[in-house]
Amino acid sequence: MTLNKLEREVITDSMLKIQSIQASLEEIDGTKLRNIDEIHSCLHSASQSFRAALSSGPSHRKSVKS
Repeated sequence: MTLNKLEREVITDSMLKIQSIQASLEEIDGTKLRNIDEIHSCLHSASQSFRAALSSGPSHRKSVKS
């Protein structure tokens, strides 16, 4: 399945949001959040799914000529 430019941008933006959430959770005492392990697992799974979607199909990046 090939993603169009907008889809790639939305997925990339979502990945950055997940990374931000993961970094924020590192600053919270895990004993103070119920199901913290499930939260981390869910975020990791979402990140992997997004990466897989971005890596499948041709890249739309512009090549840099030297």
